[in-house]
Amino acid sequence: MWAVCKKELRQFFSSLTGYIAIMVFLLMNGLLLFVFPGTNILDAGYASLSNFFELAPWILLLLIPAITMRSFSEEFRTGTFEILQTKPLTKWNVVVGKYLASLLVVVIALLPTIIYYFSIQQLSAENGIDAGASIGSYIGLLFLAAVFVAIGIFCSSVTNNAVVAFIAAAFFCFIIYSGFNAVSSIPAFAAGADYYIEMLGIDFHYRSISRGVIDTRDLIYFLSLIFFFLIFTNRNLAKR
Repeated sequence: MWAVCKKELRQFFSSLTGYIAIMVFLLMNGLLLFVFPGTNILDAGYASLSNFFELAPWILLLLIPAITMRSFSEEFRTGTFEILQTKPLTKWNVVVGKYLASLLVVVIALLPTIIYYFSIQQLSAENGIDAGASIGSYIGLLFLAAVFVAIGIFCSSVTNNAVVAFIAAAFFCFIIYSGFNAVSSIPAFAAGADYYIEMLGIDFHYRSISRGVIDTRDLIYFLSLIFFFLIFTNRNLAKR
């Protein structure tokens, strides 16, 4: 498993693609949070990273499929998956190894954003940022990214085409993140079903953790989604 993980990390950072993906993520966050009007933190007048935690999932929705799209599709296209099967590795070792490698890349991309916290903290005039809410939001963002990575790995195991894997992963991430929230706002579900429909989406649980309270129900939800998509990824490999 760790051999697969190290191989994926080495392959990702062996070209400019990996560095460019991380740089684009940080550049987009920096421009949206400190330059562009409307989302600029400095124009808000109070110390808060709420804009960052609202924008980051949408940027990750495109970044993570770009990271995971070649995980299995490239192996299928080039025929190296058959060589990988000859190694003393179970299919779960391969799936989890590729999953951990992609998740580590996302964590590496998120680590520099901690500078935003300290920057706003230093610029604040009085009490500064709510540390509990910020920590909870980062935990929620990590779980959200972990689910997006599992979806991306699954989509990559379905097709030989990396572009198709990217589009499919971005679509599924979008639907699971905000689709249920949109459906719950339909007037026909306003009688009480809207709350339960909204609970099916990632956005509901992400906002719940972002308040600074770690609820067991939110953790079970995220872990269940990750496990669900990894199981189906394993089943796709078994069919091959």
